[in-house]
Amino acid sequence: MQGMLGRKLGITQIFGDDGTMIPVTVVKAGPCLVVQRKTKDTDGYEAVQLGLVEERPARHVTKPQAGHFKKAGLAPVRRVMEFKIDDGDEVKAGDEVKASIFQPNEYVDVVGTGKGKGFLGVVGRHGFRGGAASHGSMFHRAPGSIGASSYPSRVFPGMKMGGRTGGRRVTVKNLLVVKVDEEQNLLYIRGAVPGGKGSYVAIKRAKRG
Repeated sequence: MQGMLGRKLGITQIFGDDGTMIPVTVVKAGPCLVVQRKTKDTDGYEAVQLGLVEERPARHVTKPQAGHFKKAGLAPVRRVMEFKIDDGDEVKAGDEVKASIFQPNEYVDVVGTGKGKGFLGVVGRHGFRGGAASHGSMFHRAPGSIGASSYPSRVFPGMKMGGRTGGRRVTVKNLLVVKVDEEQNLLYIRGAVPGGKGSYVAIKRAKRG
């Protein structure tokens, strides 16, 4: 199993065996249920579709979704995501996946949706320095020139300007799993994980860890 779904609980700190303080993000990883098994014969590739089991059941499920879960013999869930698996893995619909698939000192990639910041200017969005703040300056947080006037008389695509910031899919690679709590399905991951408290994340085995 190459990964699973979870929810970000928050950031805290723990202490290592040598007394060093380690900043960690606590992620409630699973439990997840296998909703569908995809094979090369039927779909052209090997993967599993996992559904995250939560305390409150899903509501307002559409008829196609209800039929999809009924075929697997499972109750509907809110979050479903696909993960690759190795060829020959004997996984079937209804199997349970827990945080124990990860081990301490293992590296993972975490995928989530970053916090939405709304509309920001170039200083907040791109880290522009800005102009002088005193001595009669009238240039403080403006972007400055965004292109020539006579030629080519247009703004090039990709120009750094103000706009909507955050709220996008973010992948943070090569994060260290410091601790695994198998009883409560908790992963203590060193460093920051995208998203706010309670947001959904996908934890995958690092490709280049």
